[in-house]
Amino acid sequence: MQGSTRRMGVMTDVHRRFLQLLMTHGVLEEWDVKRLQKHCYKVHDRNATVEKLEDFINNINSVLESLYIEIKKGVTEDDGRPIYALVNLATTSISKMASDFAENELDLFRKALELIIDSDTGFASSTNILNLVDQLKGKKMRKKEAEHVLQKFVQNKWLIEKEGEFTLHGRAILEMEQYIRETYPDAVKVCNICHSLLIQGQSCDTCGIRMHLPCVAKYFQSNSDPHCPHCNDYWPHEIPEVFDPEKEREAGISKSSKKSSRSRQH
Repeated sequence: MQGSTRRMGVMTDVHRRFLQLLMTHGVLEEWDVKRLQKHCYKVHDRNATVEKLEDFINNINSVLESLYIEIKKGVTEDDGRPIYALVNLATTSISKMASDFAENELDLFRKALELIIDSDTGFASSTNILNLVDQLKGKKMRKKEAEHVLQKFVQNKWLIEKEGEFTLHGRAILEMEQYIRETYPDAVKVCNICHSLLIQGQSCDTCGIRMHLPCVAKYFQSNSDPHCPHCNDYWPHEIPEVFDPEKEREAGISKSSKKSSRSRQH
C-alpha cells in the first residue's frame, strides 16, 4: 500500500506569528499553545474561525517539512501533560544547543545526559555532575560556574531540577530521542506500553519491564488489583492519577479568581 503524501499547506500571517512565538518559547504546554493560537488569530484574522489545533499544526508542519523542522507533540514524563516543541530534525541533538552554549557548557550537558541515561531513576545528582567538571572539553570551568550553567539548562528547558537532582525536560526528550537511542543503545530504556524513550517511570520488580508514569496511570485506570502487563505479577507501585486537562483548567481558573479577589481586598 502506498503511503499518502502530506498535502502542502499555506502559511498565513496567523501561522507565521504562531511559529515565531513558539520558537521564542522552545516548548509549551497544550493549554498555552491553544491560547497562543487564539492570540494569533485575534491579532491577524479576528473574524476567521479558529482552526482545530491538530489541523493548524499539521498545516504548518507540511510547509516546514522541506526545512527538516517539525512541531512535535509529546507528554511530560511525570504527570502526562501534553506539550509541543519546535524540533530541528536536520542536526544532531547536542549541536542544536550550540548557538546558546559554549563548548565546555555543551560537554557538561553531555556528562549530565550520560549520568541521567545510566541511572535507574532517570535522575543525576548535582554532586555527581559537578564532580565531572575537571573532565570537560574546552575552557576550564569551576564548580561554581558549572552550577550556574546547570541552572541555564533548566531555564532553557533542557533539564528539570528536583531537590538537587536533574532529569531531562520534555523538550529535550522530544528533540533528542533519536540521538539518545543511537548514542546510548545499551543504556536506553523504553516504555513497555508506548514504546517511546523512557527516562523516569516505574518498573516491574519481577521481570524488569518499565512504564512511563502517565502510561501506568492509563493502563491501570480503575484497576484495584494491578498486574504487570508482561509477566502478570502484582504491580507493587502507587498508581498515579490520569492527567485531566479539564480539571487542570478549572483549578487554574479558581486559582486566578482567588488571587484577584485577594488583591481586591487589599
